[in-house]
Amino acid sequence: MPTYDYRCTDCGHEFEVVQKMSARHLRKCPECAGILKRLIGTGAGIIFKGSGFYETDYRSDAYNSAAEKEKKAATGTDKKSDTDSKTTKTKESDSKKAGNNNETNT
Repeated sequence: MPTYDYRCTDCGHEFEVVQKMSARHLRKCPECAGILKRLIGTGAGIIFKGSGFYETDYRSDAYNSAAEKEKKAATGTDKKSDTDSKTTKTKESDSKKAGNNNETNT
C-alpha cells in the first residue's frame, strides 16, 4: 500500500499515512482538527542491498554442485568421469568379443 503525506493548512502539522489507493483522503488534522491537504509525494524508491539480485544468487548448494559437475563434464576437466566412460566402453567391447567367440565355437 502506498504512503501519503498530509499537511494541515491551519497548524502546519505534517504526517504520513499508509492507506489503500481507493481509500478516501483524510479531511481533519489529528492535532487541531483543521483542514488537511494531501501533498504530492515522491513515492518509495526500490532499495537493493547485498551482493546482487540475480536468479543465481539464491540457488541451493545441491544445485550449485550439480551445475559445477555438469560444467566440468562439458569442458572435459573431470578426469574421473572420462576414466569411467573409457572403462565402460572397454567392458562393452570385451563382452562383445566374448559373445562373438562363443557363437563361433558352437
